[in-house]
Amino acid sequence: MSEAVSTGLLDRTIRRITGVWRDMAASVSGEVDESLQAQMRTCLAGRGGEISARNRAAKLAETYLEADDAGRQDFLRTLASFDSDPDTVAAAYQRVTAAGDPAERASAKAALRHALEPPRLRLLTQFASIPDGCKFLVDLRADLLTLRASDKMLAALDSDLRGLLASWFDIGFLELQRIDWNSPAALLEKLVTYEAVHAIRSWRDLKNRLDCDRRCYAFFHPRMPGEPLIFVEVALVKGLAASVQALLDEKAPMLDPRVADTAIFYSISNCQTGLSGISFGNFLIKRVVEELSAEFRNLKTFATLSPIPGFRLWLHTQLASNPPDLLSEDESASLVSAYAADSGAEALASIIAQRHWWRDPALRKAAEPVVVRLGARYLLVESSRNRARDPVAHFHLSNGARVERLNMAGDTSDKGAKESATLMVNYLYDPARIEEWHEDYAGEGKRNASTAVRKLARGWN
Repeated sequence: MSEAVSTGLLDRTIRRITGVWRDMAASVSGEVDESLQAQMRTCLAGRGGEISARNRAAKLAETYLEADDAGRQDFLRTLASFDSDPDTVAAAYQRVTAAGDPAERASAKAALRHALEPPRLRLLTQFASIPDGCKFLVDLRADLLTLRASDKMLAALDSDLRGLLASWFDIGFLELQRIDWNSPAALLEKLVTYEAVHAIRSWRDLKNRLDCDRRCYAFFHPRMPGEPLIFVEVALVKGLAASVQALLDEKAPMLDPRVADTAIFYSISNCQTGLSGISFGNFLIKRVVEELSAEFRNLKTFATLSPIPGFRLWLHTQLASNPPDLLSEDESASLVSAYAADSGAEALASIIAQRHWWRDPALRKAAEPVVVRLGARYLLVESSRNRARDPVAHFHLSNGARVERLNMAGDTSDKGAKESATLMVNYLYDPARIEEWHEDYAGEGKRNASTAVRKLARGWN
C-alpha cells in the first residue's frame, strides 16, 4: 500500500509544482537560452525587479526538478561554484587586522562577514520566494545529502543550505496540529508514505490508529502547509504497553480515553529527509505531553514503546566473540539444555536465529532472561562517542526520558525479530523530571533507568 500511495502522491505533487513554475517562467522563456551558470548569474543580477527575479528562480527550479540524476548533480555543482571571492575576503581580512580601535575593528568584521557570504546563499533565498519554494529547497537538500561525501564543494553548499533551513524551521515558527480521520485525504496519504517505524498496512489500519482512543500530532511549517515535518502516534491505554502488535490490533476493543491512565508514544517519524540534522522530536514530545495533559486529566503516565534497532547486530557480534563476562555458568547451562550446542553463546545464537522461537516455551524460558539482561546492558552500558550506542535510546535519553522497562516479544514482526530479537523498551517521560534527566545525560552522559532495569544492566557477576 505504501509504495503505491507514495508513487501517486509524488507524481501529483511534481505535476502541480512544475505547472505553477512553468506559468511563472513563461515570462522569461523568450530570453536567449543560456547555460545554467549564465541563468544563475542573471538571477543574481536581479535585472527587471523582484517579480522577474522570482520568475527566473521558478524557471531554474523547474529545470532542476525535471532533470535526470546527472543533470541534477551538474545543477548542484554549478550552484556550489558561486562561492565567495577569495581576493575580496583577503582584503576584508586585512582591514580587520589593520583596524586601530574597537569601533573600526567591529565595522571591518561586519564587512568581512559580508565578504565571506557566498552568492549561492542569495540564489537559495530566491528559491524560497517562489510557490512551494521551501519544499523545493528541503527536497534539494535531500539530494545533496547523497552527494556531499564525494564532493567538497557540495559539502559546503549543504552547510549553507542547512544553516538557512535551521533558521527558517526554528521551533518558534512551527505549528502543532492534530491529525484525525477527518483530516484531508492528501494528508492521510502522506502519513502512510512517511510512517517509518511500523508500516501502515491498509486504510483500516490507518483508521484504527486515528480512532478516539488514539492520537496523532504533527509539526507543520506555514510555508509548507499540508506537509508534515515530523509526526507522533499515541495510544491511550491502561498501564505500560508491552506489545506493539497488541496496540495495533484492529480487532481489539476500543478503550474510553477518559478511563485511560497512560499515553504510549509508539511511533515517531521524520517526514522530510532534507531536514536531517534539524531536530524537532524533543519539542514534539514535550508539546504533545502538554496537549494530552490538558485534554485528559486522568493521564498519569507518559511513556514510549520503542524499538531497539541496533540490538540484534550488537548481540550477534557479542555471541560470535563470546567474551567471558557475557553469560553466567547457569545461563550457559540453561541455554545448552534447551538447545544442544558447544556453548551457551552458540545455543543462544541458534535459538534467536529460528523463526518464531519465542513461541516455543522451552526455548523462550531459557533465552528470555538472557536477552532481556543483555538488552539492558546494551541500552545502559554500551557507548558510542560517549553516548548511548542505540540511536533511539540516544534520542529519548537526550529528550529527558529514562529507561523504564524491557519487553520480550514486544515486536514480533519480521523487522522486530531481525533488528532487536523482538525486544522493545518503554522510555518514561516524567513532566516533573524531564529537564533534570536531560541535563544528566547531556552534561554527564548519565543514563537514567528504573531500579529493575539498572539491576539487570549490572549483569550476573
